[in-house]
Amino acid sequence: MAVVTSYGARIMTSLVATPSVLAPPGLGGGVRRTWTEHVVPQAADSIGSVYRMARLPSSARIMGASRLIHTAITTATSTFDIGVYNIPGKTNITDSATGINTGVVASTAGTKALLATTTNAGKRLWEFTTATADPKCDLDICLTLASLALVSPSGPVHVEIEYSFD
Repeated sequence: MAVVTSYGARIMTSLVATPSVLAPPGLGGGVRRTWTEHVVPQAADSIGSVYRMARLPSSARIMGASRLIHTAITTATSTFDIGVYNIPGKTNITDSATGINTGVVASTAGTKALLATTTNAGKRLWEFTTATADPKCDLDICLTLASLALVSPSGPVHVEIEYSFD
């Protein structure tokens, strides 16, 4: 075994480089904001139902602390996909129902990560879509009921989205 000095891959390696490169403010020292919202899916909601949970600028950096909190939505296995959509009437991006996360089990109560992997923490909202550049617009974060239509009364679904800006 050896004593080593390692640097974080996203920001710290840039700071110790010569010349030093400052991190984007949204990643290194930026102000964190929180968007909170909840929805109560109804028993008659079917597969493909979309729940619009947040409207953020496309440049918002989504943090790893973002989470989905809910009661047991049904007694049988059901899932949500989490994606990024245009605001109604706009076509700035191609809607991505599964861009942020897919197959989030909703039939067991709990707190779950909004992001599919921790490596997605700090990505800008538009980077969860197929866009190749920031469309510089507002986008919606949506939950989509992906499997098993709701057949019994369901409970609330709550999101806490932590984000920052460059």
